[in-house]
Formats: sequence, structure tokens, C-alpha cells
Amino acid sequence: MKRIIAWLPDRVDVRLKVIAWVYLVGQIVLVGTGGLVRLTSSGLGCPTWPKCTADSVVNTPEMGIHGFIEFGNRVLSAGLGVVAIIAFIAILRLRTERKDLFWLTLLAGLAIPAQAVIGGISVWSGLNPYVVGLHFIVSIVLVALCTAFVVRVYAVPGPRVRAVPGWYAGVAHLTSFFVALTIVFGILTTGSGPHAGDANAPRNGLNPEILEHVHAIPAYVTFALTLVLVIGGWRIRTTPVHRFTLLLLAVELVQIAVGLIQSNTGLPGILVGIHMMLAATLAASMTAVILSLKAPAPRNEVAAGSAAESVAA
Repeated sequence: MKRIIAWLPDRVDVRLKVIAWVYLVGQIVLVGTGGLVRLTSSGLGCPTWPKCTADSVVNTPEMGIHGFIEFGNRVLSAGLGVVAIIAFIAILRLRTERKDLFWLTLLAGLAIPAQAVIGGISVWSGLNPYVVGLHFIVSIVLVALCTAFVVRVYAVPGPRVRAVPGWYAGVAHLTSFFVALTIVFGILTTGSGPHAGDANAPRNGLNPEILEHVHAIPAYVTFALTLVLVIGGWRIRTTPVHRFTLLLLAVELVQIAVGLIQSNTGLPGILVGIHMMLAATLAASMTAVILSLKAPAPRNEVAAGSAAESVAA
């Protein structure tokens, strides 16, 4: 046991960085495989949960490709659970000086079993669109948490202060609100459309044509606000915010293009799946922008704060 503890990182090194990236990429890929399950009507490929069938934990040859796809998604989810445990253990020696990393890995680790349970409930409910939508929201939250883990692994530890003008921070937070709104309306739109995950799965009963237009409104507001962030962040070099806003803009341009094409070509499954993964990437980019609004506090401010605390003590 002592050897294992001694092996754990006592500072942020390449091992933690690799774990963080595997964690994030795995979560985005999981969104993609979840989309594959839905778009191939494999949502009930494993008709029960936590087993694949009443008599088998794994899929059987009789279940065909649908059972293989659904069970493969479950395997990836379980694999990410292992990554979550590894990430949490890897930062244990750093839990005092890097509380941010400790709490991020703890929250993400707790969200993964919650995600699995909600996935199981969606199977039990015959793919109720609202339960399936909640499952996707948890996936987006996990993507955001894992993005924060990646960003903070590379960040300088210690107190942080706002490094952008107040108006800029306000616009960034407003943009994040519209990003969330765009994703929620996207979930409702998908829940009303043809890709239910199974031929007999229920739809949410909403009008998909109207929802497509409603979904587009916050998407275009997000795009307009992002342009403000890109232009306003052009001269900000105290943080990487200018790079992350450009990444956010690039993701939005691709996402808008894919959205327009899919809506005018009858919602082909491959484009819907790409759109879902882009939604996860959009959430990751927006999270990076928000985290880059702050920078490490100048040393003189930190020293002054320490001195003040000493005097008060």
C-alpha cells in the first residue's frame, strides 16, 4: 500500500494530464456512441438493465447488431467509471493544495453512476423522451466537469482574480446561458423527431417543425454573443480567453452548418449524430471560455493578503 501511495503524483505531471484528456475525450465519445444507439434504433437492444437480458449480463448473438451497439455503449460507460476512479485516486496526494482538482474528480465520479442509473430508467420506461433527454443533460454536465479538470490541470494553482473587463465577463456568462438554452431546446427537438431510439418508443408530442425554429433562436443569439467575445477578446492576453473564444466560434460555425443541412435533408442519422457530438464540444468550449475569465492573482496581492491574515491572527 505504501508503494502505491508513493507512486501517486505529488504534483501535476504528465500522468494527470493524460488522465484528464482521456477523461474528457471519453465523455465526448460516449455522447457519440449514445447517439449511435439512438440513431440505429438500438435503444432497447438490451431490453433490461443492469443486465442486457434477464439471463445474460452481455449481449447474445440472437440480439443482432442492436444488442451489440447498445451493450458497447454500456461497456464504454463502465470504462469511463474506471477512468473516474483512477482520476480520483491520482489526485489524492494533491487534495490539500489542489482542492479544485479534488472536487472536480469527486463530482464527476459521482455523476457517472447517476448517469448510468438514469440510462437504466430510460430503458425501463421504454425510452421515455424526457428521461432520455435528462440522460443527455447529465452527459453534457460531465463534459463540462471534465473540461474544467483539463483546464485546471494546466492552470497555475492559488488565488485567482478576474482578468477581463466586467462587461466582457457579463457577456461571457450570458453566452453560457444561451448555450445551455440551445442544448435544452435541441434535446426537446430531437425528442419530437423521428430518431426515438426504437420503432415503438414514444415521442414527446411537441411539434418538431416549430421546435426547429425555436431551437434556432438561442443558437443564433449564442453566435452573435460569441462574435462580441471574439472581437472584445482580441487584445486580451492576460488569459487564454482569446484562443478559447475562437475555438467556440469555430464549433458554432460547424454546428450551424450541420444543423442547416440536416434540417433541409430530412434529418439523416449521421448528421444528427455529428450534431450531438458538436453540442458536447460546444459545452466544452464554453466551459473553457468561462474558466479563462480569471487568472492567477499577482504575487504582490497574494503576499498582501497573507500579511493581512497574519496581522488579524
